[in-house]
Amino acid sequence: MKLHLNSADGAYLFTGYGEDHVLVNDRRLDFGLVVGPALLEREIFRSLVFESLETGHFEWLRAQGAEIVLLGTGARLRFPHPSLTRPLIEAGIGLEVMDTGAACRTYNLLAAEGRKVLVAILA
Repeated sequence: MKLHLNSADGAYLFTGYGEDHVLVNDRRLDFGLVVGPALLEREIFRSLVFESLETGHFEWLRAQGAEIVLLGTGARLRFPHPSLTRPLIEAGIGLEVMDTGAACRTYNLLAAEGRKVLVAILA
């Protein structure tokens, strides 16, 4: 699906997504990445699948200074165990879990509002 938001300030936005990829500022990328308005991180979550999530992944997300984190879990919605997400909860950082398409669309809206948002898209 193609999204039609543009960023005049150079911020990272999703411009589309498909079954096996996302488009960030029209650049095709495989799943397993974290995106924020000024962050495109492809190593920490590279090829990460839902079943291999660890507390350390959420500790890394906490350290990035976001006020809300979106977790795109692929084509279907899957919730991580609360023990994994504790670093975000303890820091008062909101976590919303959704399918990848919804995560891309929601991220764009929150980023356009100037919110401190990150989205992690899993393989």
